Amino acid sequence: MQLPYLTSDLPGIGGQAKQRVEDFQVDELPLYEPCGEGTHVYFRVRKRGVPTPAAVDRIARYMGRLPGEIGIAGLKDAHAVTTQMMSLEHADAAKLARYRDGQVEVLATTRHTNKLRPGHLAANRFAIRIRGVGAEQLSGAQAVLDVLIRRGVPNYFGPQRFGARHDTADLGAALVRSDLEEFVAILLGRPKDDDPPDCKAAREAFEAGQFDQALKHWPRHYSNERRALSAYRKRTSARAAAAAVHKRMKRLYTSAFQSALFNEVLAARLEGIDRVEVGDLAQKCDTGGVFRVEDAEAEQPRAERFEISPTGPIFGYRVSLADGEPGKLERAVLARHDLDKEDFRHVGPMKLKGTRRALRFRIESPTLTDGSDSRGSFLELTFTAPSGCYASIVLHEIMKTEG
Repeated sequence: MQLPYLTSDLPGIGGQAKQRVEDFQVDELPLYEPCGEGTHVYFRVRKRGVPTPAAVDRIARYMGRLPGEIGIAGLKDAHAVTTQMMSLEHADAAKLARYRDGQVEVLATTRHTNKLRPGHLAANRFAIRIRGVGAEQLSGAQAVLDVLIRRGVPNYFGPQRFGARHDTADLGAALVRSDLEEFVAILLGRPKDDDPPDCKAAREAFEAGQFDQALKHWPRHYSNERRALSAYRKRTSARAAAAAVHKRMKRLYTSAFQSALFNEVLAARLEGIDRVEVGDLAQKCDTGGVFRVEDAEAEQPRAERFEISPTGPIFGYRVSLADGEPGKLERAVLARHDLDKEDFRHVGPMKLKGTRRALRFRIESPTLTDGSDSRGSFLELTFTAPSGCYASIVLHEIMKTEG
């Protein structure tokens, strides 16, 4: 969906982001510091222009281990220069410290007592250059940034959540609805004009019923598509094809669908992301605790001080929904998709419990400056954002280049 702007009354500055990998830099800020002792080697990695899973795979092969043995706190942008911590138990720290290739290198090692797990990070620090703009656009960008600082940034899930083909949410929706024929049709067919040529050929062959030919076209690194196609080819069974897809990928698809539903709720409440209503489930910004708002007038000053924020649902069978007008809106989104909470209880082998997510996030230590280099003028934006929040949404508001 096209994400509406919180700052729709202010013009965007245009420009281009991520023209070079160096234009988008992310440094992971840890939730805790390693203690220096233990069986788990913690190592800080810098990568350039590759996704986190690819970096993990390369390091795992170098160490003679499985990728799943390497712990990470979060996924970092592919088209960027990023640093993040990883962990590996019973590893040769000296060997790890020597790892480097043209895009990935280990910067430092230490030790700790547990494996690094998803979510074990406090925040991310961003440094982003917007090119094709300069000093003339500085005041306009600052005006938008001032609103985001005061009211908060819409806590949308960014476009990278929904895959290069923008179909991960559709795959997740098919799984939640147990529509496995639709799941396989999206996964293996439905060619698009901008698909890579080999993948497009594979999808076209699948839709033509030429399964052997489709398998020849799928690149080797599309392992889930290849496994699903091999299973489908043997039995012409959508259930067998879906079962062949790794559970981690199916969880990614269903998570994307949950994210899309959250974005719908947020878009409907955008004008009030810094206001609480009776029946809201509000989140305490310091502890993450959630409580039901009974007296909105009494709680609103806390929202204005950014002590609390209204939340929206990551739908699941156990998620608590709001009451009052916020609750009506949340239930209307489910009804629009012909779903209820119980549909998330049994999604194949997965049970999607759900949770609440703040409708906005706060950016810390923001700076906005103009500059130039050999490639021309730019504006450079730096800020820190909580884990799980998307820097691309800040750019979305400032640049307004969509459509």
